[in-house]
Amino acid sequence: MPQPFDRVFNFSAGPGVLPVQVLEEIRDEVLNYRGAGMGVMEMSHRSAAFEQILFEAKADLRSLMGISDEYEILFLQGGASSQFTMVPMSFLGSGTAQYIVTGAWGQKAIEAGRFEGEVEVLWDGKADEYRSIPNEIGENELASYVHITTNETIQGVRFGHDISVTAPLICDMSSDILSRPVDVSKYDLIYAGAQKNMGPAGATVVIIKKELLDGVSRELPPMMDYRVHVKNDSMYNTPPCWAIYVCGKVYRRLLSLGGLMAVHENNIAKSGVVYSAIDESNGFYRGHAVTEARSLMNVTFTLAEDGLTKSFVSEADALGMKDLKGHRSVGGCRASIYNAFPNDGCIALADFMREFAHKNG
Repeated sequence: MPQPFDRVFNFSAGPGVLPVQVLEEIRDEVLNYRGAGMGVMEMSHRSAAFEQILFEAKADLRSLMGISDEYEILFLQGGASSQFTMVPMSFLGSGTAQYIVTGAWGQKAIEAGRFEGEVEVLWDGKADEYRSIPNEIGENELASYVHITTNETIQGVRFGHDISVTAPLICDMSSDILSRPVDVSKYDLIYAGAQKNMGPAGATVVIIKKELLDGVSRELPPMMDYRVHVKNDSMYNTPPCWAIYVCGKVYRRLLSLGGLMAVHENNIAKSGVVYSAIDESNGFYRGHAVTEARSLMNVTFTLAEDGLTKSFVSEADALGMKDLKGHRSVGGCRASIYNAFPNDGCIALADFMREFAHKNG
């Protein structure tokens, strides 16, 4: 298979694959970053070299996503799971927050929100096993905020468009950030773990409207206070320096490819290769999500006979296609094909799917 350095096709849901070009740059700098005599893993976060890394990463992310000066960009720790709590601690107050639950991560977000105050399920796809997204958003304009998850890694469903609500809109974009152009102005806060599309595990990006911070009226523990992190430029404590460094390289790489529209077009093409293998299988493979809600990042499907799943995963693994087993709550298989996942890997998987169906159908 045409992978460099004997690399496998990594279909893991996260941490996900990184661009080979970025890995090569990191390899070349791991011992000595640009003449500093040390690598970024060893470098003081207060050094001029790291301050420049942070500055460039933020500037490139602004350019990629079209983030205006109305927003602050933070690099925090604790993953999206910490944001499940930081958001309601900061913005729920004495009102009610509304959550759109399209899968497992939306459910975890609302569970965390209940510890902080009144929350309401605005829409829940549980009845059809989280196969779809809502057609309409009937939010209460007086809600403290509306929370959505744009892409559910486990169920493989997504919002393929930006939505509009009257209340502040807060979004977990962990598994599809940078996969398509986004109108940031429609959101009041976007958060995302880095380990799907941006870099290694350890960094969490938060894009937050300055105006939203004005509504925080309570005292909070410093590490849970967005205002503290903004005041200290993400360096109230030692930030995830290495992860920020890698994220910055990924941002620069995506800019060199033509930006998010070019990335989006490639993601449509890649996922289409795998979805075609599903749709043309005469029911041997069944996609979990309804067609209009299919994720471009996480292709979830089951086989006509559950007993074949183990053989499918095992045979694919032997061919260098790793981590295709689906999440236990959905079963079947899951092919996570984030931005950096190579097109050749999608072609290899689709070819194998057809061969496996022909042999076992």
